[in-house]
Amino acid sequence: MIYINGENLNLNTFIKIVFDRELVGVEEESIRKVDKACDYVKKVVDSDVPTYGINTGFGQLSTESINKEDTSTLQENLIKSHACGVGKPLDDTYVRGMLLLRVNALIKGYSGIRYVVIEKMVELLNKNVLPVVYSQGSLGASGDLAPLSHMALPLIGLGEVMVNGKKFKAKEGLEIAGVKPLKGLVAKEGLALINGTQAITSISAITVYHALNLFNLSVHTLGLTMEALNGITDVFDGEVHQLRNQSGQQYVASRLREILRDSKLTTKQGEQRVQDAYSLRCSPQVLGASLDAINYVYDVIEKEMNAVTDNPLVFSDREKVISAGNFHGQPLAIAMDFLSIAMSELANISERRLERMVNSALSNGLPPFLVKKPGLNSGFMIVQYTAASLVSENKVLSHPASVDSIPSSANQEDHVSMGNHGARKASDIVDNAYKVISLELLTALQAVDFRDSSKMSSVTKMIYDFIRQDIKFIEDDVLMYERMHKIEYLVKTKDFIKMIG
Repeated sequence: MIYINGENLNLNTFIKIVFDRELVGVEEESIRKVDKACDYVKKVVDSDVPTYGINTGFGQLSTESINKEDTSTLQENLIKSHACGVGKPLDDTYVRGMLLLRVNALIKGYSGIRYVVIEKMVELLNKNVLPVVYSQGSLGASGDLAPLSHMALPLIGLGEVMVNGKKFKAKEGLEIAGVKPLKGLVAKEGLALINGTQAITSISAITVYHALNLFNLSVHTLGLTMEALNGITDVFDGEVHQLRNQSGQQYVASRLREILRDSKLTTKQGEQRVQDAYSLRCSPQVLGASLDAINYVYDVIEKEMNAVTDNPLVFSDREKVISAGNFHGQPLAIAMDFLSIAMSELANISERRLERMVNSALSNGLPPFLVKKPGLNSGFMIVQYTAASLVSENKVLSHPASVDSIPSSANQEDHVSMGNHGARKASDIVDNAYKVISLELLTALQAVDFRDSSKMSSVTKMIYDFIRQDIKFIEDDVLMYERMHKIEYLVKTKDFIKMIG
């Protein structure tokens, strides 16, 4: 069991819980903090002092006072009315991430919620009983109100849940799983459950995890393409990259020196030609810039994982409740727009390298479209078409979501982040980029077979052998989509990811 305390969650732990379904527990000190804040909220309710979200309405209705006896109804009405999600349900991993992140925020003790509510969320997570959360409907300010409302509904027996891969009405699904819903909510709890950035953060965390794996694949695939095109390795010289002072660039050049150190297929400056095209020669600069962007986004996300994004915030030690704006998703919105651009560029330069391999005018002696009998066979011709279509789609998706805003709640909430949209777009871009770089790898494997695979470096030969177990050299035209889908699957397996480090 992994014990969390609101401070110790990182991407590695998050992935273990979300993907590998490690069990979650809450540290005792965190429970004490939760109870203390909850006790103070009870005092506020008894005092009848108007306090936002506790005994007032919400948003533009914050001027409306709520009677003490109606505070529980207020919180349940909030969740029911705000569960306005539309579109496709979010993937189970995103929902597991949302539950985990919301628990981690609430146990910091600034939300005023009862621990029994948090305990019920942990139970859902550990039993893998997942609320059905619809993907569209969040503005990314006032938190992810619609997605988090759908996440919260099953706690009181409403909404829908997934149990063993099947969708049920919450009451039926909870009964099947042996989970008893809460009898209701009390003051502040509805708002505490839905005012935060946990949908954006969950999608973002999973996306940046995939982005890191994709980046590593991209660097290794570049190594194979260098061999396929007899690329000039002088461009990876360490002193060249020290002069640029960019850490990502230096890292990529260093990795390529390691990957290709014993290759007999690459060349030196002047052996066959003086220089290569930009897609090879400038690869450390381009890939390195994307790595620097990924690292920035990684840092933002890990900070957000352990952040308090509730409103209002309960400072029990100061006996004060402050309504502020920690729910605003702008830090994540900008970061995910940045990641979208960075990952689009990985795919852009990959497609250009793929084109060089299939184009006999650019491939340094390889046959047209990498097939022995061109004309009778089209070979890898349409593989490049598919890559081109994907990178063009990514260019559209890379338009930043965070520069948009639209007023809501009768103009009380007059600037929003669109961070949820930005995170979902970034996820789509990473998925497209995975396909493009997988296609480059498939093409490079075919190309090196026209050279001499025995002359590959020890690192690239290891990749070659791994893939060639399932995907053989293509002599004549085949059902190409089967190979394309297969290689994308293979490069995402744990064995492959572990192999390339």
